[in-house]
Amino acid sequence: MNPSAITGTPLDYGIIVLYLVGILIFGSIFRRWSRTTKEFFMASQRFPWWLIAISCISVVVGSYSFMKYSAAGYSYGLSSTMTYTNDWFLAPVFVLGWLPIIYFSRVTSIPEYFERRFNRPVRVAALFIMLIYMLGYIGFNFYTLGIAVQALLGKGFLGIFGINFAALNMGAGHEFYQSLGGTVLGWSLVAALITGLYCAFGGQTAVIMTDLIQATLIFLAGMVILFLGVHYLGGWEALWQGLPPGHRLPFSGFNSPEKFPFVGIFWQDLFGSSLATYFINQGMIMRFMSVKSVKEGRKAVYFVILLMMPLAGIAVASAGWVGRAMRTYGMIPADVDPDKIFVIVSAIICKPGMLGLVMAALIAAMMSKVNALINGSAAIFVNDIYQPFLAPQRTDKHYLRTAQIASMMVAVVGIMLVPIYLQKHSIYLAHATFQAATTPPLIVAVLLAIFWKRYTPAAALATLVAGAVAMAVSLVWPSVIQPFAVIHGVGAGSGYDYMRAMYGMIVCTVIGVAVTFFTKPKPESEIVGLTVSTIPQGKRLYKGRELNDRESGDTILVKLVADESAGDKAILHADELGRMKARTGDFLYVADRHWWWGGLRSLHVTAGEATAKSGVLFLSPAQIEEGKLHAGEMVKVEKIL
Repeated sequence: MNPSAITGTPLDYGIIVLYLVGILIFGSIFRRWSRTTKEFFMASQRFPWWLIAISCISVVVGSYSFMKYSAAGYSYGLSSTMTYTNDWFLAPVFVLGWLPIIYFSRVTSIPEYFERRFNRPVRVAALFIMLIYMLGYIGFNFYTLGIAVQALLGKGFLGIFGINFAALNMGAGHEFYQSLGGTVLGWSLVAALITGLYCAFGGQTAVIMTDLIQATLIFLAGMVILFLGVHYLGGWEALWQGLPPGHRLPFSGFNSPEKFPFVGIFWQDLFGSSLATYFINQGMIMRFMSVKSVKEGRKAVYFVILLMMPLAGIAVASAGWVGRAMRTYGMIPADVDPDKIFVIVSAIICKPGMLGLVMAALIAAMMSKVNALINGSAAIFVNDIYQPFLAPQRTDKHYLRTAQIASMMVAVVGIMLVPIYLQKHSIYLAHATFQAATTPPLIVAVLLAIFWKRYTPAAALATLVAGAVAMAVSLVWPSVIQPFAVIHGVGAGSGYDYMRAMYGMIVCTVIGVAVTFFTKPKPESEIVGLTVSTIPQGKRLYKGRELNDRESGDTILVKLVADESAGDKAILHADELGRMKARTGDFLYVADRHWWWGGLRSLHVTAGEATAKSGVLFLSPAQIEEGKLHAGEMVKVEKIL
């Protein structure tokens, strides 16, 4: 199978165009849920755990995932799923530490957390590194999407409509567009425009709701490829026998093969990727800022890490396993480029129409990954650059409009980075190198900040600045990684790329700890709620009163009644408050009784003094409008804090 000869059918193109138009329209529907910056960035903290969990998968799986892990699956077999099991180690750290801190402190961005925990210089340093990380990630997703679609469909976006580039009199530039670089850039540009538009229209609500569709497509495509591949090979036994013995193992060797050692994957993907995703990826953080309660956020984490991530590992790597079995049976040449195996297997086993579905899923993977990064980058721009430095004291409407414009501009910047990635050759190593080179200073600074009260502002600044310099040094002189690679028996070359994350972790930690012992920390009274040991006090500040530590009781069903006298409180009968184990002043969550609304029709309220009338909930008309609820309907009410 020659990848350059693969061409999609009109049916494939039609499915892709239908998907692109449909997702743009669907995402734009949620504009009415983004009328304030809180709604635009955090969706008013209205969503249940299952919707956030599905959206989190969309953050983790990008367009590069199918290409990257199919290549690993082809070259190394079932061990390609190792990356997706690393997250189990970090779940307790996230759910017991970072999640309640970011939720109860009401921070809107990671740089804002650094300023509150330390000072403004630390915030600026973190801001600079985060922008490099997030914008670079956006560009990488656009690049890998363009590579895959160009290889499978063989045309730029305009070309699928039969437009002749030469006839457009585009001058010397049209030769580039007809080349690999041009077609990749063209497909990336189309996807970037659509993603930027619905992010600008609907904000975080549009991002999370479109992820529901896109995550379904991602899993569907991965499983379709696996089952079609097994059918093509002749059954599950044929797939198993077609894999070499070494490819049937769930883990690779400790320090071999050189380009995929267990220890390298552990350090690179646990520290350089997984910790980065959950602790410093603004897009992921904003998912958990949008959940209705910390308890729901914890449910989402467990569901994602224990169930969804292993399934995602199978979905994105299965084309590689099928491809390796095909090679055993002589169905494809032995010298196939592993980076192209996803494209080749998809083209062989997918009939017209099904190929378009697979490509739509690949575009969905890119969009779902990038929409989180676009929304997160816009949040950082507005909250950490525009509002504090360029235009302070403006109206919320002004900042909302700025956020919408920033969403489009971030997509444009991501496209501008695509030509840089076109110079790379290995998708897996390019992705690993990018993550390991950018994330260690931020990860170490966050972990020390939340778990060590003694960690000082001067130490945090040194960790970020000196750590970034150390990572740059490792790119210019990779030999500095040698001592860390030798410890694990990993050689030079690719081994250095994999062990860069460990090098960064140790160097940044040493810097942070050393400087801490010679500098002065902030008073504990100024970091309440920003460290693990002060979470209870932070929870109290979030609520604004003493805590009701009783576990939440029943979720009740009552009739919603509009009453102007309710003010900003929720008025219920004492018996109903008792069933929920709630008291006056507790936070309640009111939602439409139908689960399929997924929190779109909901709001947080504070319990007021009890009323004598049972079976009803009194809210003011303004509250009902805010929650998109309807008076006279039955609603669910539960205590959340």
